Amino acid sequence: MALDPKRPLPPVGGLRTELGKVLPPRESTMREFPFSDADFERVRKLIYQHAGISLSPVKKDMVYSRLARRLRALNKASFSDYLDSLERNGGDEWERFVNSLTTNLTSFFREPHHFPMLAEHLRKLGTKRPVKIWCSAASTGEEPYSIAMTVAETFGNEVSHVSIIASDLDTNVLATAQKGVYAMDRLEKMSPERLRRFFLRGTGNQDGFAAVRPELKRLIEFKRINLLDASYMVKGPIDVIFCRNVMIYFDKPTQYKILSRFAPMMQPDGLLFAGHSESFLHAADLFKSLGKTVYALSGTR
Repeated sequence: MALDPKRPLPPVGGLRTELGKVLPPRESTMREFPFSDADFERVRKLIYQHAGISLSPVKKDMVYSRLARRLRALNKASFSDYLDSLERNGGDEWERFVNSLTTNLTSFFREPHHFPMLAEHLRKLGTKRPVKIWCSAASTGEEPYSIAMTVAETFGNEVSHVSIIASDLDTNVLATAQKGVYAMDRLEKMSPERLRRFFLRGTGNQDGFAAVRPELKRLIEFKRINLLDASYMVKGPIDVIFCRNVMIYFDKPTQYKILSRFAPMMQPDGLLFAGHSESFLHAADLFKSLGKTVYALSGTR
């Protein structure tokens, strides 16, 4: 059939037939595995039950691309087969499932306004008693090492009274954090002074990388902790909790549940650091804002 230049083009999203009906558009790409809306809702339910993560309805494509790797690795023909197997005898696969769906965007001294506030609080605490800090979303390590650098810059060589617990749900990123080795482009915003003081430049086949100095690593103990766990394997009282850019993955009731567990673990003058897009106004009975996404226990200060 010849095209008539005066005839209007078909509407976006489908072709108009001679009878005036619009045919649905073909999918631009064919998926390797069947992935229905029911499969997606099942994934959303399972990740919420296991990790408290509330996946947005718009994350379907992200879920497919990340879990498709697990289907290939396990030679599964469909998402329903994979999820059936996961629920029936998941074992270690639960950990891989959760690891696949967690996001680990981080950098050294991210949200930099928090670190001078941390340093000020540390100076007030002084060196007379033990100081405990918990970084509850350590990811690949940039945040707990930034905390450790702040501790070292505040107290100099007198850091033996400070301990830092760095935890995460994702075992893969924790393994990276424990190694403490980073490509130089991850450190490009670091001052030359900090680079010299806290890192060792790689040579030979490690050229282009830098390792955290052992004396800084010794300040940190890494642990896998799910914030939905019955116990946290962290003993209080805690002076500072960093829980940044993780609460955004939880709904408000889950956030409140976690915050209600944080509160009794903290020193009366303890500080809770949150991410720039997080607000705990719904937990005003537990924490009050000091500004700049830093919180203190309600009824203090």
